[in-house]
Amino acid sequence: MTPENTPVQNIDSEAAALKSAEKVLEKVDAESRFRKFTGKWGLLITVIAVGMSLFHLYTSGFGTLMAMKQRSVHLAFLLLLTFLLYPGSGRAPRKRPSVLDSLWLVLALSSSLYIFFTFDAFSMRGTAIAMDYIMGTILVVCVLEATRRTVGKELMILSLIFLAYGYWGEYIPGVLGHTGFSFKRIIYQLFLSSEGIFGISLGVSATYIFLFILFGAFLTETGMGRFIKDLAMSLAGRTIGGEAKVSIVASGLMGMINGSAVGNVAATGTFTIPLMTGAGFKPVFASAVVAVAGTGGMIMPPVMGAASFIMAEFLGVHYAVIMLAAAIPAILYYVAEYSVIHIEAVKMGMKPIPRENILSVVKVMRERGHLMVPIIVIVYLLLIGRTPLYAAFYGIISSIGVSFLTKETRLTWATFIRAMESGARQSVGVGIACAVVGNIIGITNLTGLGLVLGDNIVSLAGGSVILTSFLTMIVCIILGMGLPTTACYIVTATIAAPALMKLGVNPLAAHMFAYYFACLSNLTPPVAIASYGAAGLSGQSPSAVGWTGFRISLAGFLIPFTFIFNPDLLLIGNDWLSIGLSTVTSLIGVIALASSLQNYLYVPMNIIQRAGMFIGAVLLIFPGVTTDIAGVSLAAAVFFWQRTQRRSTPLLPAEKKGV
Repeated sequence: MTPENTPVQNIDSEAAALKSAEKVLEKVDAESRFRKFTGKWGLLITVIAVGMSLFHLYTSGFGTLMAMKQRSVHLAFLLLLTFLLYPGSGRAPRKRPSVLDSLWLVLALSSSLYIFFTFDAFSMRGTAIAMDYIMGTILVVCVLEATRRTVGKELMILSLIFLAYGYWGEYIPGVLGHTGFSFKRIIYQLFLSSEGIFGISLGVSATYIFLFILFGAFLTETGMGRFIKDLAMSLAGRTIGGEAKVSIVASGLMGMINGSAVGNVAATGTFTIPLMTGAGFKPVFASAVVAVAGTGGMIMPPVMGAASFIMAEFLGVHYAVIMLAAAIPAILYYVAEYSVIHIEAVKMGMKPIPRENILSVVKVMRERGHLMVPIIVIVYLLLIGRTPLYAAFYGIISSIGVSFLTKETRLTWATFIRAMESGARQSVGVGIACAVVGNIIGITNLTGLGLVLGDNIVSLAGGSVILTSFLTMIVCIILGMGLPTTACYIVTATIAAPALMKLGVNPLAAHMFAYYFACLSNLTPPVAIASYGAAGLSGQSPSAVGWTGFRISLAGFLIPFTFIFNPDLLLIGNDWLSIGLSTVTSLIGVIALASSLQNYLYVPMNIIQRAGMFIGAVLLIFPGVTTDIAGVSLAAAVFFWQRTQRRSTPLLPAEKKGV
């Protein structure tokens, strides 16, 4: 097989795989279940979506509106697209909006744009009038219904629980009880203040998040996905088990422009799963590898998951701080998965992909390497202190410009419009989640729930950082079973992260810890959305893929604890020697844990070797010379013990194949 005829290069198979990925997304991702209009309705959606993208491009390039007004227009667009695109029930018409949808549209637009037209008057008078409360009530209901349609009923129910808690708090016994707040006070908090629906989370969606989603849409239309697939194959395909390692490289690169776990799975799994199964990997293992790698894309700078931008706002730091802090943990995460895959491939006696089936890196870079320029532009602008909004705007401009360097990547009017429409469509689910989470944040701030829960988590853990961290992890995972990552992080950051900070944990480390486990909740059974998406692509049991993915990613679960106890990994401080040593010992730790989980290094491990690797990995979590020396010594002892055994053990037939 020549490089020109590899599966990655086959356009017909890519089109078929894309259709398969779309079907899987519709099954596992509520945000993908929208009407697919044609004719005049399709044209209307295109006009609205392009108008939304133009509005955000204009305000990002020439100055945003007043915060409340910018968020009001953004929410109006989100609700408009929601009630047009997402049917209210399985029996609702698919080729046109229903009469009920039209009613929702009128209510949603009037209540969301009410702030835009009346906020100046409200600011002048300083008090609310009856119409403010009426419109506020309507908007809260509309956002809840939009959430049910786009994100799912779980987040809507959680929001309703918080609203009930704010109103009926006086009837709740124990430490969680409070005096209760009137209906008007709650609506004022959620509708007219900057701590409710129009708060930080929607503000970030109306600026940074939308622009970066649009940036990813433009890169996709220029052929970035094809470039990533070819480059991943060129870089990783020539190693043992390269078919699986391609998934790691592809997901990491895709994660630089797409902060969605399920999106990454769909984008890369369509070609990497068949590649892995064809090489001899079991379909369940191949699917799990894609799920774990796709989830890692959410922590891969420069464009991480949407929640990372909200984290920057919560902490009051520049996004570049978050981006740099995430770099080493992201590398550790992928090294952990790479180690598991490599050990599995060695156990199976696999060979690298034949060279004649792989394009050279030089050829790939020569043909499409210019598509990396927009990413370089964004990273550079962020590092020199420009705002994410500024960086995203010029990233989009540069992506349009560099597309004209070759005929294959050139944007046409049709692809330009498609990118504008796609960016707006993709923003709906994230934006609505940010809006409804405003209800949760508003009630939490109004009642002081965050401080109460933080104090009780610390009390329950007896003031122990390790126990508090563990409880925070459990909260993240439980919330992640029903919430999208962005909502999961916001709730955890509001409720659980303060408990860690109360014990002296660095605020950036505490929030990164919450964000990390909000992402990993995509892999934790029984509700492992990323694994379910990968299972849909391969036709395997979602449960089997979920538990296999959980096992593969267990080494990654070690990483958040390392930077809780050793914030050097987040580049906090300027002691580069300490940062370097922490990075090296953490790398040893995740590799040791991976080998312990796989029960193999050079030969199958006995119980003493496996325990030694596991204990060594755990010791490397805690900073300090003593624990580092002990951890490295244990891992090194098992390593040399394994090498000695390998030299004295005859090779198995399967192992000889891999030599």
